[in-house]
Amino acid sequence: MQAKMMNNWLPLNLKLQKLRAKLLNDPYYRLQSGEEIQIAAKLGVRIDANQATVDDWLRLPGLSIHQARSLVELSRSGVKFYCIEDIAAALSMPVQRLEPLNPLLIFSYYDHESLDKPTQLINPNTATVEQLAKIPFIDLPLAQAVVENRLSAGPYRNLVDFQRRLELSGDAIAQLMYYLRF
Repeated sequence: MQAKMMNNWLPLNLKLQKLRAKLLNDPYYRLQSGEEIQIAAKLGVRIDANQATVDDWLRLPGLSIHQARSLVELSRSGVKFYCIEDIAAALSMPVQRLEPLNPLLIFSYYDHESLDKPTQLINPNTATVEQLAKIPFIDLPLAQAVVENRLSAGPYRNLVDFQRRLELSGDAIAQLMYYLRF
């Protein structure tokens, strides 16, 4: 039984290695099958439907250059894709035909202000109380605690160290991590 399992594992591993090499060496490699889509998804390949380029769309089997251009043009004109059904509707295709592509697609949402003006990240190891208090979710007492803790215990090594030393909740860190840089 163990030998049979190992034999089944080995070809998959070779396929995985070959596909990984193709994906790493050729950013325009077009996936050929549902099996390749599944392997690429396991390797972490993702295409953001709202930021994808024509080349990104063309990596997916079954999409033409015209369809890829249409999706990019729609996205640039402000259309937001929230799910695979939106992509299908934009291409006038049955969703069942696009469903196999779903493991590679992500649907992130952006507002134009955040794309145009990157948020200025604050280093809590050098920031003043006043600078820290300007960060959303940091009130004046927390800003003072950040500086006092830094002065007494030394610089924060990373976000985990920052959370632990200030005894912040996971929810608080989830909000703050977009404003801090260590």
